[in-house]
Formats: sequence, structure tokens, C-alpha cells
Amino acid sequence: MQKIVLITGAARRIGAQMTKTFHAAGYGVVVHYRHSRSEADELVQLLNNKREHSAWAIKADLQSVQKIEQMVDQVITRHGRLDVLINNASTFYPTPVGDANESEWNDLMGSNLKAPFFVSKVAFKALKKTKGCIVNIVDIYAKRSLVDYPIYSTAKAGLYALTESLAKELAPDVRVNGVSPGAILWPESQATELTDSIVEKIPLQRQGAPSDIAETVLFLAQNAAYITGQVIAVDGGKSLV
Repeated sequence: MQKIVLITGAARRIGAQMTKTFHAAGYGVVVHYRHSRSEADELVQLLNNKREHSAWAIKADLQSVQKIEQMVDQVITRHGRLDVLINNASTFYPTPVGDANESEWNDLMGSNLKAPFFVSKVAFKALKKTKGCIVNIVDIYAKRSLVDYPIYSTAKAGLYALTESLAKELAPDVRVNGVSPGAILWPESQATELTDSIVEKIPLQRQGAPSDIAETVLFLAQNAAYITGQVIAVDGGKSLV
């Protein structure tokens, strides 16, 4: 029986790359999405064309604990197991202190911190049965806040702490680790001049690729049996400067 991975926010960008990477490693992949239905369906069709009955899309609003419970229940009912959970879904936008509002707080905290906590909580029972693992997609700005992004940075700092907390709480049955991406994919509206200035300050002098994140997550999932409670920065050394 193939192992099953549930990836939140899996239809686009880094999430889609992780989906392809785990699929290539032989996993059955559950592609969670909220709004990106066409991208999710296209990705699932692509993967199922390569290997029948190996990819499925599932829609859920992760701001709702009830929807989270329904999502995990559907996964377990359909597949009978869950081996890996990747908490990747995220929202990201600036909230300067003078302009930030409660709705933005709830949205950013909900997607980046609340959702990973409750998805992990609900999935724990199934993961315990398979001696599975959780990988949280954190951010290098969890440790060094990004200017004009105080709520996002705070939420990711909370996810960093949650990774360590869950590693203690869920041991010895379930391992919990995190990956903090650096300059991997730019926001779609970011100016080229800004991206160039960022790359110049990175010790490795280049932008990373989604595959750098996906391969690290895969390593933590299947080749790191004695690693838990760790958050690996995949950033070309950016967090050093």
C-alpha cells in the first residue's frame, strides 16, 4: 500500500513542487486547495496520467476547524492512512502597524499558525498509527522580522515555536520538523530592482528554487528518522547576514 501525504496549499508555487517531488518518490498525494481549483485539478490530472490513482484534490477552508476536521476525515476514509502532513498553506501581504486591522490579523494568524496547529491536532491519531511525521513550512522571517510585515512575521515565529512544541507533545510517535525558505519565489508584484538587491546580500549569490525546499522536506519525511523539533533554513545563507 502506497504511503499518503497531505499537503496544504498544494496547487501552486512551492506547494505544487512538493506535490510533484513526493509523487515522484512513490507517495499518493492529497492536494489541498482553497481557491485554486483549476490549478489543483490540472496538477492531479498530470500526476494521475503518470500513475493511476495516485493523486487527489480536496478543498477546505483552513480558517474553520470544522472544515479541517472534515478534510482529514475524508483523507482517512478514502485512503485508510496518513503518513506525512505538510503544513504549507499560507497568506502573505504587508500590514504596516499604522494601517493594520483586525481582519488582517485574523487572516494571517489563521492561515499561518491556527491552521497548522489544528490540522496537526486532527491528523495526529492517523499519523500515530503509521509512525508518520509533520513538516511545517516556516520562514526565515520567523527569526528576523520583515519590515512592514509584523503580523506575518509574528505568525511565522509562532509556527517556529509550534514546531518545537509539537515535536515534544507528539513524540515518540510522530516526528515534527520545519523548513524555513529564504529567497525562493518572489511575490508576483515585486520589483526586479528589489529582487536584485536581495540576491546581492545572499552568501551563495543566487536565488533558490522550489525544488530546494521540496527535496529538503522529502528528506525530513523519509530519511531523517532521528530528527525532530528542528527547523532547517533553506536560504543560501541569507539568515546569516
